[in-house]
Amino acid sequence: MDPLDDFVAQVSSVGALAEPARRALYLHVAAQPGPVSRDQAAAAVGVPRHTAKFHLDKLVADGLLDVEFRRLSGRRGPGAGRPAKLYRRSARQLAVSLPPRHYDLAGRILAGAVDESARDGVPVREAVQRAAAAAGRRLAADEDVRVADPSASVLDEVARVLAGHGYEPRVEGDGVVLANCPFHTLAREHTELVCGMNLHLVAALLDELGCSDLLEAALRPAPAHCCVRVVDRRHG
Repeated sequence: MDPLDDFVAQVSSVGALAEPARRALYLHVAAQPGPVSRDQAAAAVGVPRHTAKFHLDKLVADGLLDVEFRRLSGRRGPGAGRPAKLYRRSARQLAVSLPPRHYDLAGRILAGAVDESARDGVPVREAVQRAAAAAGRRLAADEDVRVADPSASVLDEVARVLAGHGYEPRVEGDGVVLANCPFHTLAREHTELVCGMNLHLVAALLDELGCSDLLEAALRPAPAHCCVRVVDRRHG
């Protein structure tokens, strides 16, 4: 899914909880150890059954609840009755942040680095850099600046790719400024480690995109920006 479409879908899902009755029904269902029927949810929250059905089905449509059908009596065969429609919390994860943050990505990088360090005795900082580079290559694996838009400049295509990962890039002169750090809070608390991680991630992404002969990732710390900037190798 396109990053913007995914963001809109997640905002829409979270926005579904703004309605008080719907939010109460969601919280009740989520707190139960097993699936809940419409009647059970309606009684627990204190709303009419038809109101509960409307809101529960809306929560299903928005991906916040899942549905299963089961006979509550436990009986089978003729006379057992129709299966009841039961609701349970969806396993789908939602994370909406403004500006965009990707702490899940940082967590995967750092966890992979710790595993490598513990397993192979690699110094932690080196392991973080290697894990970040591997992540950068994965992020770029499905992209290709040479074919995405033949009429666009290399800088424009690099900016397009980075935009999909929360960097809020802007082409300025012969480089790309990254107006947002996806790991902002971590970078503030562990600046050297996280900025180095970001540097290796973006550098590997550029290499995977096939433009590292023209562009490089460089540390250019600036207020309210990512510490990394994409620069023209000829001018630095």
